[in-house]
Amino acid sequence: MSTFPIHTIESAPAQSKPVLRHIEQTFGFVPNIAGAMASSPVLIDAFFNLFQKVHSGTFSEAQIQTLLLTNAVTNACTWAVAFHTALALNQGLTAADVEAIRSGRVPTDPQHAALSTLTRSAIKKRGHLDESEITAFIEAGFRRDQVLELLAVAAASTITNYVGSIAQPALETQFEVYAWKA
Repeated sequence: MSTFPIHTIESAPAQSKPVLRHIEQTFGFVPNIAGAMASSPVLIDAFFNLFQKVHSGTFSEAQIQTLLLTNAVTNACTWAVAFHTALALNQGLTAADVEAIRSGRVPTDPQHAALSTLTRSAIKKRGHLDESEITAFIEAGFRRDQVLELLAVAAASTITNYVGSIAQPALETQFEVYAWKA
């Protein structure tokens, strides 16, 4: 069980409240992970700014969810795997591709496979990608600059994944059906 508080907008430090309000507007509620992040106004602000940039980049929402779910599995963050499973399914990923990612396999959709493969490799190899990995990503229909954009998604995801592992927030009821264990 976590020793970190899960803040509401009312209980959060004053500097975290505006960010939690934005998050509530985005999702319709304040996810427990954001409530945990709110203990550090610096962290929640940095995360939210990066989150906004990632979601306004060149990847579609389905592609972003492929990356975020793969990152959550690779980083073994149970909260984030459940959350991004729900969002990935909502963005149109097939149940089979979501299950493949959740079990560490590659999705059948070629672009989602390329995204999942490259982000998993980037995390595991700490960014030391081989040119052949980058070439395979580009051959799947992506651009070279998107290799770098993928790192922004990984950075946002790493914040969430690490907070989830450290603070261990409870999984919201609506995501319990997607509970996952490493």
